Amino acid sequence: MAEITVTAANFETEVLHSEIPVLVDFWATWCGPCKMVAPVVAAFAEKYAGTVKVGKVNVDDEAELAMRYGIMSIPTLMLFKNGSPVKTSVGYAPLEELEAMLSE
Repeated sequence: MAEITVTAANFETEVLHSEIPVLVDFWATWCGPCKMVAPVVAAFAEKYAGTVKVGKVNVDDEAELAMRYGIMSIPTLMLFKNGSPVKTSVGYAPLEELEAMLSE
């Protein structure tokens, strides 16, 4: 399963009501560290396809969502389980750090 684009319109369905954990990547096109972490997030999405959903929120397009979750710096990766954020990572993160978010 590839990464999905998450917007205010589909956030509730794709993230809050997801049957499986969802890793949400809050990012922007102009953000250097976001570009650096993008291949890591893509590899994570590929490796955990079917067990973890990966969504991407463009903070420029979805400022309301970014504000709702207190996003102050990007990239911010937030793991949601059962509709609630349970883990957060700010800045570049290697694959191992993303995997550790699942097991903690």
